[in-house]
Amino acid sequence: MLVPTDLDARRTDAAGAIAALPRRGRVLVGGNAGEPRSLVAALAEAAETFDGLEIVQILSFGSGPLVQARARGHLRVNALFIGPSVRAAVAAGDADYTPVFLSEVPALVSQSGALPLDAVLVQVSPPDAHGWCSLGVSVDVLDGAVRHAPMVIAEINRQMPRTFGAGAVHISRFHRIVAVDHPLPTLQVEGPDPIRERIAANVAELVDDGCTVQTGIGSIPDALLRLLTDRRDLGFHTELLSDGMLDLIEAGVATGARKELWPGKAVTSFILGSERLYREVDGNLAIEMQPSDVTNDPYRIARMRNFVAINAALSVDLTGQVNADSVGTRLYSGIGGQVDFLRGAARSEGGRPVIVLPSTACGGTVSRIVGTLATGAGVVTSRGDVHHVATEWGRAELHGKTIRERARALIGIADPRFREGLTAEARALGYF
Repeated sequence: MLVPTDLDARRTDAAGAIAALPRRGRVLVGGNAGEPRSLVAALAEAAETFDGLEIVQILSFGSGPLVQARARGHLRVNALFIGPSVRAAVAAGDADYTPVFLSEVPALVSQSGALPLDAVLVQVSPPDAHGWCSLGVSVDVLDGAVRHAPMVIAEINRQMPRTFGAGAVHISRFHRIVAVDHPLPTLQVEGPDPIRERIAANVAELVDDGCTVQTGIGSIPDALLRLLTDRRDLGFHTELLSDGMLDLIEAGVATGARKELWPGKAVTSFILGSERLYREVDGNLAIEMQPSDVTNDPYRIARMRNFVAINAALSVDLTGQVNADSVGTRLYSGIGGQVDFLRGAARSEGGRPVIVLPSTACGGTVSRIVGTLATGAGVVTSRGDVHHVATEWGRAELHGKTIRERARALIGIADPRFREGLTAEARALGYF
């Protein structure tokens, strides 16, 4: 593919690139560590020049400039997953939340989907000698959008790693190009925590040699990965690749040798962690980037034997219903990939879908195992989809169990201080 002759005319600064956007319509902004920060800052600075531009985002780790007061009435963020930077704006009604399975987002933002796009803002690696750039650490929902959106504006960052699999974009696809040179945002691994270490130990019992594993962000997945160093031939097929996963790959623990799909490779849709992680994935053929409608596709997940999917919850009621996106009526995070992976793992031969959570919140004053979910709390994962629930007090196996059996098992992994009250509540609800 030839490099366009008018490439120099497409080069501009961030302000000039943002000036090319339509005044109204819908724009998808890359997220996670691939967020095009200079373009986002310029968009926020020029907010008052727009007239109701919708900004679709997955997860932003920035300061939330697109939801600042001056942007109201001009820009409106539509979060497909609520992060810290937009949580207050969503709660105040100044930003929107669209609940959706991550596996379905690429279709949602396609030109034939419910949220067709007028433009996409992305961050990419520098082009190679043939003009090909890489979406680097954040392919997720961007791959198809970049190929089909009417306008694509790219921030070409010298520090963006070049990754393999999906996410290759030719420079001719970009309508405006902004050159930057800045580090990617990092996510530091939390230090050891006794409660999370005990949860991880209860889950590690489910991970055997040769299993394919998916985990999310957080201290519990980090603690779990540290406990798997004695396993053999683990595989990774996940929406997120973390430092803990890289450690197991480099140690020869996670070879992917027994995976039915992409054997020998760790498959992910985005990468988030330390500077070291970003350095090591650069040009690393062991890492296979795929969009989220591939990584999170329950059908593909189910084709891999012994798939262990580990996802977090805010609370679980005594019937097994999982709340993971709200605190009562307050919207807090999102559906993400939890249901995608749990359903895929449930249909995997020998698969194990696992929900993890500390048994308490608010300094131990509130039980996360509850008789009934709080008023307005969202059920992200239904009671029929839940197989294993783990806290620091043990693991409850719910699949195929009656409501009475589920309630007893879940009370058994609640904090002991709350078990008597939960038992009384179960009786009042008619479970015992």
